[in-house]
Amino acid sequence: MSDLTIWTYDWVPPGPRGFVRDLRLRWACEEAGLAYAVGTVASDDRQAAHFERQPFGQVPFLDDGELKLFESGAALLHLARKSEVLLPADPAGEAETLQWTISALNSVEMVTVPWWFLNISGDPQNGLTGWLTSRLDHIEAVLSRREWLAAGRFTVADLLMADVLRIPQVRRFGERPATEAYVARLTARPAFQKARADQLAHFAAADAARA
Repeated sequence: MSDLTIWTYDWVPPGPRGFVRDLRLRWACEEAGLAYAVGTVASDDRQAAHFERQPFGQVPFLDDGELKLFESGAALLHLARKSEVLLPADPAGEAETLQWTISALNSVEMVTVPWWFLNISGDPQNGLTGWLTSRLDHIEAVLSRREWLAAGRFTVADLLMADVLRIPQVRRFGERPATEAYVARLTARPAFQKARADQLAHFAAADAARA
């Protein structure tokens, strides 16, 4: 039995399926060949035990034996250190990978998430649209010059950046062929396909239990 357990919700409605962030950890484990189990917490009635593990009542969180982590970025970096598939061993490659991993969270997702929430709330031309467009243009410029973000190959930085960018509504401002090719290339990887299929199956099975 694996020491790794990825925790997610027991059920979510159809809209978020395929995008709940436990998928990031599933994908990393599939890429690295790390065995893992999946645990669940209630989505409808979040209990004190959930907040003890994740102070904001979110998912995912991760168990690795006695080690317990929350936040998908922290958990991804922990998993990445278990495999050179995700994180190069040489100092330069590692530093470049960490740089782009943090930028996916701090420079891109910090804009895409609030923009997306405003968009689904009925304000698609909100005040963040210009900021989002600028961020997407900068990523397009980078991706037009390179196939991968760091170390000349796939790393956890690509996994995270692709997951941030794969929401179709986020990418709809302008023509960015390099970004489109990048997202298509990353989401075509067998490890992503399996992780996504497994997450969808997990929530579909919960439908039957709730019927």
